[in-house]
Amino acid sequence: MTDKAALRREAEERRRHLARPDYAERVAVHADRLVIASGAVVSGYMAFREEADPGLLLQVLEQRGHIIALPAIVGKAQPLRFHRWSAADALQDHAYGVKEPLSSAEVVVPDVLLVPLLAFDASGFRLGYGGGYYDRTLAALRAMKPILAIGIAYAGQEVDAVPHDGHDQKLDGLLSESGLRNFA
Repeated sequence: MTDKAALRREAEERRRHLARPDYAERVAVHADRLVIASGAVVSGYMAFREEADPGLLLQVLEQRGHIIALPAIVGKAQPLRFHRWSAADALQDHAYGVKEPLSSAEVVVPDVLLVPLLAFDASGFRLGYGGGYYDRTLAALRAMKPILAIGIAYAGQEVDAVPHDGHDQKLDGLLSESGLRNFA
């Protein structure tokens, strides 16, 4: 299947069946497998719909001394902006229904991005929602410095191949309830 829209519909349906209430705990136990420099800025996200939830993983990383950030949508066709965030901090609703940090929170540049997705393949390509936010963001950040991009997913979200173009950014790895998988 090469039609991204059809693959998105299929992937959303598959993910709905994979969602588990204990996922956050099952993925957080693999925090030690992430090789992240001390004090690095790690951006996560607030799970939306049936997305794999990195919430507990973010708490573990914060307890280990990492600075946690969450993305904010700046505008259509623009890279995401990242704000420092802690579990005690308030969130606001974005028009798309996602939770974001308050715009008054400190703006930071992440070293590691934990990335949501609908599907992924063995080459490290991910299928997102189609807005291109993470692809633009990863391209912009990678032009500035080395960035580690780790997809957060249910193991069952893997597909044979994700259709991709020249602007699509590959993941460096994927963390699921099964552990960490590195992409060459």
